Amino acid sequence: MHKVICETMGGFSAVKDVNEDIQKICDNVKSQAEQKTGKTYKVFTGIIYRSQVVSGTNYLIKVHVGGDDHVHIRVYQALPYTGKGPELVSIRECKTSADILDV
Repeated sequence: MHKVICETMGGFSAVKDVNEDIQKICDNVKSQAEQKTGKTYKVFTGIIYRSQVVSGTNYLIKVHVGGDDHVHIRVYQALPYTGKGPELVSIRECKTSADILDV
């Protein structure tokens, strides 16, 4: 039993529906996503996400960006005492609603 617990520690959570807090993270990194892709997104709505607690939190979020298009973003949120906002770490374009949200 101890072995199973150790293997899952530090991993990403199960997939969850986006809530208000996660949508705020999406809103905060939208301009960073636009800079990285060179695109302007009229829609940037989180759909589902996974999280991983580290020294802060990593988020992997599937975001609807209009039509049938989605992107997967990886965001790092530092611990609150740092005063830093969320940082877009990476973005994967050309995703669909059917694509599995993975690291």
